[in-house]
Amino acid sequence: MITERHQAMLEFERSFWTFDEPKETLIRARFQCSADEYYAELNELLEQPEALEHDPLVIRRLQRQRLRRRRERLDTGTDAQGGVNA
Repeated sequence: MITERHQAMLEFERSFWTFDEPKETLIRARFQCSADEYYAELNELLEQPEALEHDPLVIRRLQRQRLRRRRERLDTGTDAQGGVNA
């Protein structure tokens, strides 16, 4: 089972675009961490089978975004690390 924090992160990823404030501002206010820390934690969450069971649509969307960004970096030859938002 995933934690309440992780459930809140998935809910946030489902609906953050409905807010007027920048995503990084919302992350800091809601999760009390930097955007980099948030994305590192979210990246780990994407690998947990429980997260996929909890919210398959959001997890699959985020995994596709991560894969797309990794491919783009490989194509351009930039940044060897991959992440959801990196």
